[in-house]
Amino acid sequence: MDIQDYMHRLGVQAKQAGREISRADSGKKNAALLNIAEAIESNRALLGSENQKDLVAGEINGLDAASLDRLALTPARIDAMIEGLKQVAALPDPVGEITDLKYQPSGIQVGQMRVPLGVIGIIYESRPNVTVDAAALCLKSGNACILRGGSEAIHSNRAIANCITEGLQAAGLPVAAVQIVETTDRAAVGELITLNDYVDVIVPRGGKSLIERISKEATIPVIKHLDGICHVYIDDTADINKAVAIAMNAKTHRYGVCNAMETLLVAEHIATKVLPILAEQYRAKEVELRGCAKTCSLLPDCLRATETDWQTEYLAPILSIKIVTDIDEAIAHINQYSSAHTESIVTENYTLARRFLREVDSSSVMVNASTRFADGFEYGLGAEIGISTDKLHARGPVGLTGLTSLKYIVLGDGHIRQ
Repeated sequence: MDIQDYMHRLGVQAKQAGREISRADSGKKNAALLNIAEAIESNRALLGSENQKDLVAGEINGLDAASLDRLALTPARIDAMIEGLKQVAALPDPVGEITDLKYQPSGIQVGQMRVPLGVIGIIYESRPNVTVDAAALCLKSGNACILRGGSEAIHSNRAIANCITEGLQAAGLPVAAVQIVETTDRAAVGELITLNDYVDVIVPRGGKSLIERISKEATIPVIKHLDGICHVYIDDTADINKAVAIAMNAKTHRYGVCNAMETLLVAEHIATKVLPILAEQYRAKEVELRGCAKTCSLLPDCLRATETDWQTEYLAPILSIKIVTDIDEAIAHINQYSSAHTESIVTENYTLARRFLREVDSSSVMVNASTRFADGFEYGLGAEIGISTDKLHARGPVGLTGLTSLKYIVLGDGHIRQ
């Protein structure tokens, strides 16, 4: 196979399909999503058998337990894929929405209309359920997409792609609106991220090395985040019970996710009350604690944190802890070391909460809530195509509106500029 020629053909087909899908009404797009859900339900056995091929190959190739877990299409995950499609179908269609339409002194009306981005290239690893999430969000937002999943999930992704094709055909939409890269050749990624004439946006989902590579080599705009160095700050006015529950959930609900807390900041006036309680509970969960000098003096079994710890996304049962003087020091620490993903304050002081929301420069900022809520589903987006820590064009969980842009529209009645 000539990879360059193959990827060029995918790009041409996606561009053409993108024009058609951008014109499709909500009824057709929703019908396609529900048809895909039915096709997945009807092909459960096939999806399971094809996924088993990937799992067997993964074991032979030495994939670790965590990678095999991400790769597995369990009955519960197939259920979640079907439910996700139904939820996206039920969401309002953002395409064509007109906002801020106002009369100007000249008599014209000026507003903005939400429109699709065009063709989206999505590169991801391991999780075959991402294929469905990405296809659903792109379809509903009127975009065509080219999906390049990991080679370890090729059989699963092909089986899912057949269900997507079946759903598109039944709804009368172009099957090229969602295309799966059939080759496992790594050169396909390099071609995809430089298809400037056909692809409008690249979204990488996977490990830091993948995202760094795409960010450096892509000649197309990239929506991305590199790290999830998330913080929780416990203010000295915090409710102890809330603080303990939030700090435990943010760290121990799941370790290997980008919205897990990696650094806990605690105001010095409440540290002696809350940290011993938390330390005992973390110890029961076998979480390794690394702290500043003050933390170590308060918690004897805490290891001394280094400068590197404040800069590290552990994705593991390890937590760095720092006792700070007040909210000023907490915000300064966050803005210095955060990856701009998600931060939370636990406080009963409304003024401090508002200040934290205003001054912390991250894509999600929370008050009295676990960082684990930084997720498209939890935000009511139905699903997400990824998290963006960029400031242009999308920020935070990227759902339907994040896959659209705004164009200005002008309404006149024979108006001419004087």
